[in-house]
Amino acid sequence: MTYTPSKSPVLKLWKALSNKPGGRWLATQAICIKAPYFRSIKPLLTKVEPGCVELELKKRWSVTNHINTVHAIAMCNAAELAGGLCLDVSLDADHRWIPAGMTVKYQKMAKTDLRAVCKVDKYDWSGKQDVIMPVCVYDTHGEEVFHADITMRVSPKKK
Repeated sequence: MTYTPSKSPVLKLWKALSNKPGGRWLATQAICIKAPYFRSIKPLLTKVEPGCVELELKKRWSVTNHINTVHAIAMCNAAELAGGLCLDVSLDADHRWIPAGMTVKYQKMAKTDLRAVCKVDKYDWSGKQDVIMPVCVYDTHGEEVFHADITMRVSPKKK
């Protein structure tokens, strides 16, 4: 099978808007309209390219828990957004994906704004398979506070 580069509408939108004033915010909002649950964390995409997606998550009252740290599920939400977008913009145009599971590790209390990063070196998957999308979440000191390995089920699009 020949690798066909992604024709992701997300990647097209990002390329059109990201270098314009307010474009990153606007692209993020458009994605959150398509998948509205992500709006709950008010993410801001900062990098979108095949093999790498980064986003920011501000520590605000609405994403904190009873001990005033960023809630675990808010970080899961950010991880799923970063991992899903990374796969979407990297995946062969003839394939589709859906999350199948997530394994998480809370490494440190998240007391600051956060940056979620999904980076993969090889992204020319083909055929039906499960792939792991690793997502690291860092605090403003550059320390990893959370890690997720998201299992995505990849399959050919129906003709």
